[in-house]
Amino acid sequence: MKLKSYIGKILFLIVVIAIAVWAIKTQEPILGLDLKGGVHIVLECQDTEAAKATPELIESTRAVIENRVNALGLSESVVQRAGGINSRRIIVDIPGMKDPTKAEELIGKTALLQFKTEDGKVILTGADLKDVKVALSRETGHEGEAVIQFTLTSDGAKKFAEATKENVGKHIAVYLDEDLLMNPVVKEPITDGKGIIEGGFTPEKASEYVALLKGGSLPLKVEILSSEIIGPSLGEDMIKLSEKAAILAFILIALYMTAYYRFMGFLATVALTIFLLLDFGILLLLKATFSLPAIAGIVLTLGMAVDANVIIFERIKEEIRSGKTLKTSVSLGFRKAFRTVFDSNVTTLSGAIAIIWFGTGLIKGFGITLSLGILISFFSAIFVTRLLIDIFSSTSLAKYKSIFGY
Repeated sequence: MKLKSYIGKILFLIVVIAIAVWAIKTQEPILGLDLKGGVHIVLECQDTEAAKATPELIESTRAVIENRVNALGLSESVVQRAGGINSRRIIVDIPGMKDPTKAEELIGKTALLQFKTEDGKVILTGADLKDVKVALSRETGHEGEAVIQFTLTSDGAKKFAEATKENVGKHIAVYLDEDLLMNPVVKEPITDGKGIIEGGFTPEKASEYVALLKGGSLPLKVEILSSEIIGPSLGEDMIKLSEKAAILAFILIALYMTAYYRFMGFLATVALTIFLLLDFGILLLLKATFSLPAIAGIVLTLGMAVDANVIIFERIKEEIRSGKTLKTSVSLGFRKAFRTVFDSNVTTLSGAIAIIWFGTGLIKGFGITLSLGILISFFSAIFVTRLLIDIFSSTSLAKYKSIFGY
């Protein structure tokens, strides 16, 4: 088979590698609590007279908490259900945060926004908000003070216009849960559906309120079971030592594969390098969190990738010893090794999926990196290694049997 017949596969591989390299160059890795430290909070959803903690409402509560945390710019955080589908617990991990009290206030508030007239009638709620953001006051005497600027939905704007028209000269109070944010006098009807909430806020407090309002009110009451600051398990020096150890381990694997399988071992080393690029690149694109268990999953799949190559090369050598040509031996070797490699990967993948389904936090991260690594290592062994060996077995190098390890 001529080299030009591999052009399509080569171009495909180049594009995939280019995307992975781009991700590694441009995307910042997200470090988990064990590498970066932060706040770890365990919540439990409670039944109330207004609502029972059904799986659907628990998931809605989780989503609201996630929106609140993300609205503060803490996109590295992980908010997930703990245990099985019937579990009421929600785990919140916020890497880099040092103040658990702030996190508890942000997460635990119901965040029910209400606009009330003097007689206690509710005219607007947070559901009537279309947009909300922090702005700076232009009012004389309060220039530069942080305020909350809001825009109402079309229905909310109509209700607010009617309410302000009916209450000119009267107070309309703004409450968040039980806290009175402001109690201004209506000077004239507000018909454009826009307004500001003033309360002498600091920029940080205004941002916190905006995060609560953007996230919405909690469908269920939550109780904080535990809240703690987690310090990084590895210091910067230990991380650097781990990186050196990983590089040394890869070099030793490359040397062994090349010494034992000669040129095929060298090609396998190239395939393993591509595997690592793809694995890290895809994890970065998926915004995966790198923790110690997650890194262990990557190392484990590297070992599986090496194992797959060893199985394939031994099958090829068996075919060569039986007197077949190199091209025929490569074809038969991959065909016979495929079932063994496939079964091994499916078995491990099944266990990894179970870890993802039932695990939480760091354990779930291990399952995710393991699953992704298994799929990429299988692609590396069956597609990348095969492509490299096919290309070089079609060249004049194929006549030098010694460089192929037989």
